[in-house]
Amino acid sequence: MSAIMHHTLYDGRRIAFRLTQGIGPALVFLPGYMSDMAGSKAEALFAEAEAQGRTCLLMDYSGCGQSAGPETGGDFAEGTLSRWRDEVLALIASYVAGPVVLAGSSMGGWLMLLVADRLKDRLAGLIGIAPAPDFTRWGFTEAQRGALACGETIHEPNPYGPEPTPTHAKFFADAECHLLLERAIDLTCPVRLIHGQRDADVPWDISLRLAAALRSDDIQVTLIKDGDHRLSRPSDIALIKAIVAQFYG
Repeated sequence: MSAIMHHTLYDGRRIAFRLTQGIGPALVFLPGYMSDMAGSKAEALFAEAEAQGRTCLLMDYSGCGQSAGPETGGDFAEGTLSRWRDEVLALIASYVAGPVVLAGSSMGGWLMLLVADRLKDRLAGLIGIAPAPDFTRWGFTEAQRGALACGETIHEPNPYGPEPTPTHAKFFADAECHLLLERAIDLTCPVRLIHGQRDADVPWDISLRLAAALRSDDIQVTLIKDGDHRLSRPSDIALIKAIVAQFYG
């Protein structure tokens, strides 16, 4: 397994990443909200890329995983879609040559679309795994949205850990500038969307709305009837690997 490296940005932030070099296109995996490159899907795809001799880039957004803490300049409360998008773009520009396949999980699926908008000519494809664009609109109550708009931080129960999940007003305000589903999304590359129909966090119809909004004519949506939000069972990961393999012909 490749070592964890760090990329230093202009303001001193140090972004942790792992990279394996091989044939292209390069697979760039974008984890979800408060997730990191140590997740089961990220690690499985990276190991598969190493085994198949493909290029793959994993990373932790600032404030997450190995990019968190005072030594990296990474504070999760400062995290926004714009900030994390620019971190992804900086790593791609510095370490990845040629075509790119972006794979985004949950919030990473929203971020994937924002990164894709900047990479249009280099895009070989998009893979959304329970993608969650616009979740600040459909994922919160009006009371929660009102609190965030007033500058408050809200906390919600976290089904994946002991600590509640925070959403900061800074993230919310920035996200309101990146809403996508109410308009056409000018991306025309091949797109593959995978969603569990027992997803308790992101309704599976979000993938259908995303497919309708994208301008691409090459879109396939795979619904897993008994799939949950994480899609981390061996059968789910095998399916994701098979979809990734489609981009290597």
